[in-house]
Amino acid sequence: MVDVHETIKDIKSKFRLFMNGVISQSMREKGLEYKLNFGIEFPRIKEIAAAYEPNHEVAQALWKENIRECKILAGLLQPVDSFCPEIADIWIEDMHYPELAEYTVMNLFQRLPYASEVVFRWMADDREYFQLCGFLLMARLLMKGQKLNERAEAEFLDQAFTALEGDIVSVQKAAALALCKFALQSKDNARKMSKPLQALLKSEKENVRLLAGEIRLEIEYL
Repeated sequence: MVDVHETIKDIKSKFRLFMNGVISQSMREKGLEYKLNFGIEFPRIKEIAAAYEPNHEVAQALWKENIRECKILAGLLQPVDSFCPEIADIWIEDMHYPELAEYTVMNLFQRLPYASEVVFRWMADDREYFQLCGFLLMARLLMKGQKLNERAEAEFLDQAFTALEGDIVSVQKAAALALCKFALQSKDNARKMSKPLQALLKSEKENVRLLAGEIRLEIEYL
C-alpha cells in the first residue's frame, strides 16, 4: 500500500533539489502564476517520475497541488485504466496554461483507450482548454497513424478551419498543427485542405493569413 502523503512529500523534496530560480522567474514574467513553480525542465521531471510506480491516488493528489511540477508529474504517474472521461474533463477544467495542456496530452491523454472518442467532443467545446486539448490530441492521434472515416474527417476539418479563424492564439496554433499532421498522412488529405486554405490566405486577420501560410509551406511539397 502506497502512503500517498509520504510519496508527495518525497517528490517535493526532489523538486527542491532541482529548483531553477532563473527559469521559474522567467515563467512568472510570462504569466505562469502557480502557487509554486520550481522551474524544473521536463526531462528532469521525467527522470523524477521514473523513480515511482504509476499510481492513481498519487497522481490525483499531485494534480490537486497548485504547483507546476506536481501537475506535470501527475500526467506521467496516472494509470490509464483508472482515468475515466469524467476525471479527464475535471483536469481540463483546472488547466490555465497551454504548457500544461501540451504535457498532459503528450504524457497521458494520447494513451487513453477512449482518446479517439473524446477528441471530437473536446474540439467542439466552446471552452478554450477543451478545444486546445482536443486539437493537440488530434495531432498526436494522427501522428500515430489514426485514419479518419469520411464523417470524422469532415467534422475535424470543419472544426479546425473554424478554430483557425478564431481569436485564441493557442487554439489556432493547435488546430494548425493538427491540420499539418492530417495533410502529412497522404497527398489526398493535403488536396482536401487546398480550397479552405486558399480562403484563409485572403483573411482580413493578419495572424490567420500567417498561420495559413505556414500550413501551406509545411504541406506544399507533398
